[in-house]
Amino acid sequence: MTYKTIDDIDVSGKRVFLRVDFNVPLTKEAPYTITDDTRIRATLPTVKALLDRGARLIIASHLGRPKGVPTEKYSLLPVFKHLQELLTAQIRFAGDCVGAEVEALANLIKPGEVLLLENLRFHPEEEKNDPAFAQSLAKLCEVYVDDAFGAAHRAHASIEGITHFVSVKAAGYLMDKELKYLGGVLSSPAKPFVAIIGGAKISGKIDVIESLLQRTDKVLIGGGMMYTFLKAQGKEIGKSLVEADKIEMAKALLAKAGDRLVLPVDTVIASEFKNEAEYKTVSVDAIPADWIGVDIGREAISQFRAEIARAKTIVWNGPMGVFEMPNFATGTLEVARALADATAAGATTVVGGGDSVAALEQSGLADKMSHVSTGGGASLEFLEGKVLPGVKALEA
Repeated sequence: MTYKTIDDIDVSGKRVFLRVDFNVPLTKEAPYTITDDTRIRATLPTVKALLDRGARLIIASHLGRPKGVPTEKYSLLPVFKHLQELLTAQIRFAGDCVGAEVEALANLIKPGEVLLLENLRFHPEEEKNDPAFAQSLAKLCEVYVDDAFGAAHRAHASIEGITHFVSVKAAGYLMDKELKYLGGVLSSPAKPFVAIIGGAKISGKIDVIESLLQRTDKVLIGGGMMYTFLKAQGKEIGKSLVEADKIEMAKALLAKAGDRLVLPVDTVIASEFKNEAEYKTVSVDAIPADWIGVDIGREAISQFRAEIARAKTIVWNGPMGVFEMPNFATGTLEVARALADATAAGATTVVGGGDSVAALEQSGLADKMSHVSTGGGASLEFLEGKVLPGVKALEA
């Protein structure tokens, strides 16, 4: 697909509606403060470029799931305060995102200044992609820029609907980077191409696995989903996580993939599902009936490392075990280190999905990857080969 970026358009003196993904984690109690500003920092290059070029910048985002009702817990006020620290530009906060007062504020901002709108999802019309609401958002601007890849799989008013009412539209730098890396992985990956898929359940990743099996040389399976595959092979998996209704599908995937789908040869098992439980490493053929699988084992780490070291393109989505528990984080952290080594050796490494990214941040290796996607659900749907509404809406 072809689309314009902010480098292709003139924004000087124009009101620019910038859709971002500032859906950041906040403290559980008031006064609410941001606990991780990664998503805000990721879009700062776009914000600063637009301001440097004299845009009159209107920034819009959602935060959480307020279900169409204004709530202090989901207000973007903490984001406003944080932006004041990150930007030197004059920045104002609007108590809403549509209406006469907001339109007046949008007309007041000068080139190089910012107006941050209140949470888009305080209006139920946002998620319904209501045309009248989309048109109200469009009244605020002359140019539309989307830098919210993390929300690109949602056909919402500020992502898809608004583009029908604004003639000039473009991708921000973050959106462009996401599309180039993820698109490159799907369209022209350097070979060998290896995918690593983990996480708790196979059900949310079936389409991704099927899509990647058509493109990759190997798909390595870890995480809770590996036990459904092991069960499909007829192995005893004890009390490990299993999706009984997906066993036949796992069998079909194994039959279709042959040796291109790689399962761990050993696993860490625990007597109980808690960090302090007794644990040990066993072959996947020797899981006792009353134990729980919680991570890939040492031999599996070596097995996966060898495949990663050979690869020229690697995509990783989902942890290898219960990485939130330190005793069962080894597999995930070792895969992260293997990817860092592969990147240093010249491979392209792309990491997507919330838990994988959280594990990378935990390991301190995020900056050792070629690209860390900001979109969990969006990156998964993109890798499935789906057309994302927010991406299609930018087509030139």
